[in-house]
Amino acid sequence: MEYNDKQIQIMEAAEKLFAEQGFAGTSVRDIAEAANVNLAMISYYFGSKEKLLEAMFLHRGADFKLQLESILQNKNLSPMQKVERLIEDYIEKIFKKQCFHKIMTREQMVSGSSFITDQIHQLKQKNSALIKELINEGQKAGHFKKNIDISFLMMTLTGTIGQLVTTQHYYRKANNLESIPDDEFEKLIKKKLSAYLKNLFKAVLTYEV
Repeated sequence: MEYNDKQIQIMEAAEKLFAEQGFAGTSVRDIAEAANVNLAMISYYFGSKEKLLEAMFLHRGADFKLQLESILQNKNLSPMQKVERLIEDYIEKIFKKQCFHKIMTREQMVSGSSFITDQIHQLKQKNSALIKELINEGQKAGHFKKNIDISFLMMTLTGTIGQLVTTQHYYRKANNLESIPDDEFEKLIKKKLSAYLKNLFKAVLTYEV
């Protein structure tokens, strides 16, 4: 579904608030004020706070689904190169959409809403299905080992990136990197994280030592 500029403006304002305050702790009035729109406009575009969250998941999920499909369809890349591209894209996605990642993490831990749980489950299920297709391609070509646990692989990928994003201030302090500018620090840890995950996935997936 295509969203207009005003809808995206509202979703982005809501995303920041949901990340900071949680879904339950954010009112529609809070969102309207943050987005600088009339309260009635949110009802007009989305109908309810729940429908707004649903639209946000569809919007963010669609973006990454397209990236995954593009990687899968690229015949110029080997299966391992596709996995490496996947790792790079996941790192970029989580770093750029830190608020959305926080919503995913927070709501999985504290939400009692089946609606939110279902949305997260559907988003993960769609991405896992595409990644399973990628792994299967590598297995059929003889590049990847058999009996790969896709769920653990995905938890390793998203969990490692998410943990670093969430606790990057601790990493910065522990490694004496507090003096470097924020943009240089982010560039450095993304490079180190990418190299680490690529080596890890190569060890898990391939027959190479």
